[in-house]
Amino acid sequence: MSDEFVRLHLQQGTGALVFPVMLENADLPANIRLQMKSACVHTMQQQVQLQRTLETAWNALQSAGIKAVLMKGAGLAALYPEPQRRLWSDIDLFVGKQQYHPACAVMRDTFPKALKFDEELDHYKHYNLIADGVSIEIHRVSVGLLHPRDVRRYERMEKNGMDNASTLVIGGLSLQVPEPTFNALMVFLHSWEHVLAKGANIRQLCDLVLLLHHYAGQIDQPRLKRYLQALHLTDVWQLYMWIGVQGLGLAPEQAPFFTPNCATRAERLLEDILHPMTNDTPSHGPMSNRLRRKIHTMHERMQNARRIRPYSPSYARHMQWAVLLNGAKRLFAKDRKWE
Repeated sequence: MSDEFVRLHLQQGTGALVFPVMLENADLPANIRLQMKSACVHTMQQQVQLQRTLETAWNALQSAGIKAVLMKGAGLAALYPEPQRRLWSDIDLFVGKQQYHPACAVMRDTFPKALKFDEELDHYKHYNLIADGVSIEIHRVSVGLLHPRDVRRYERMEKNGMDNASTLVIGGLSLQVPEPTFNALMVFLHSWEHVLAKGANIRQLCDLVLLLHHYAGQIDQPRLKRYLQALHLTDVWQLYMWIGVQGLGLAPEQAPFFTPNCATRAERLLEDILHPMTNDTPSHGPMSNRLRRKIHTMHERMQNARRIRPYSPSYARHMQWAVLLNGAKRLFAKDRKWE
């Protein structure tokens, strides 16, 4: 047992899930034992403040007549045998585009001393403020996609999943969480967003595994299949299912569309999540020339598509088309100098 073992689990967000079992080992070195205990205590203490802030924010939105749906974090932690051991560091509340600005105003009124942005922008995925040390994200949309057709298709999936939200009780508070089939898609997409940004972790895969296990029998597989096909993500989903079954103990019958035939690519994806490659691209700093900024952004996104090719050649091709289409659209859009 080494410091590197502790560091890796903390990096992957699985420390408090694994350390209590490891602490049962009487031969554990004293310094390692202390690190593990500290991580577990910190996680549990953090949940207390998060729960209080969640209750305040949720009740404020409900009182204002704003329908919110709790995403990720607390809703996924509730699926674990011991929810207090699943780290969640912020609060994600989906309100949709129509309720977005009123919801942001409610949050500012509810937490007047919070650190906040000066404006909520309609091209952002969410608005963020930090209240009592807790980050609250008010979401216009649940996932950011690049291809215009993907965006349109996902909006319909999102509307169905949020309109048919399920009820979940967390700490005595009755909340709405996404409908199970859509929730599985969204949790998967959230992790895949992080893969594309080189910031995924194993806890996100654990979340998907626990969700599929918890809602076994409630996942509408034909609908999920249509969703994945529409977003060109069937191939990538199968990589996740391989990791879930072979690496995280998910029963094959609870892993929709699992196939053992993608082992090499799935292992490569798992290795890169565990040991992400650093970005060696030199920084060019702020660019005043609009065309240069657009070309530089397009080049970076094309490089990212090439990085994804070893996992999923089909999705890499889809990414390249998305970059070209989005690049052309943004070239003629109103300039946003901060991007």
